[in-house]
Amino acid sequence: MMFQEFEFLGRFSQAQSAGFTGVEVLFPYAFEADTIRNNLEQHALELVLMNAPPGNFDAGDRGLACIPTRTGEFQDSIDTAIRYATALDCRRLHCMAGLKPQNVPTEVAEQTFIQNIQFAADQAISHGIDIMVEPINIRDMPNYFLNYSSQATDLIKRIDRQNVKLQYDIYHMQIMEGDLAHTIQSLLPMIGHMQLADTPGRHEPGTGEINYSFLFDHIDRCGYQGWIGCEYRPKNDTASGLNWIKPHLNQAR
Repeated sequence: MMFQEFEFLGRFSQAQSAGFTGVEVLFPYAFEADTIRNNLEQHALELVLMNAPPGNFDAGDRGLACIPTRTGEFQDSIDTAIRYATALDCRRLHCMAGLKPQNVPTEVAEQTFIQNIQFAADQAISHGIDIMVEPINIRDMPNYFLNYSSQATDLIKRIDRQNVKLQYDIYHMQIMEGDLAHTIQSLLPMIGHMQLADTPGRHEPGTGEINYSFLFDHIDRCGYQGWIGCEYRPKNDTASGLNWIKPHLNQAR
């Protein structure tokens, strides 16, 4: 979402210049893994997170994990994702749940999701890769199968794999349930990655209703040691929109 002013391979140098040491890539599959790896190494960047192939995104697919008729395609997507993740030293792989088919009962979609994520986790664990599941708000993505943190954590418990973690997106969860500070604190043992954006607009912190100054301090007090990905759409250009982060970097030093 960031550095969209530049073509994909040009964004790595921009991220380094802006002070980032880690990046996320939604879908790296249009490029050879070696090409991406060379860019990561050249710019001293860690690939923190990537998504498994979501199906045909341009045709409306938003993941495959809950769709009973596409289990084989999901398994093939995991093979591809793990091949890329291992080549790129990426330790977190987000498996998008998908849009729930209207003619599929919720119980069937749940069981399909559980079995697919178990498959992904079993394939990934020997490579040191964690599988991420993320609730997404229904305003941006109507009919998405996974919408609430409680729903996600219940499914994670039923999946029962040590390398399946919650991907907690502050933006999505502010829209769907609020109560961010309490929820993050209570779910911290299950959270494997976090992301941020402000709302409304999905722009950078400081442009909306979320009190990020408080929330960052709270997350530190809770003891979270992981990454927080900047998954937002810059309100203007990416570089000028990064001014929000400077006080927090100075505080960290």
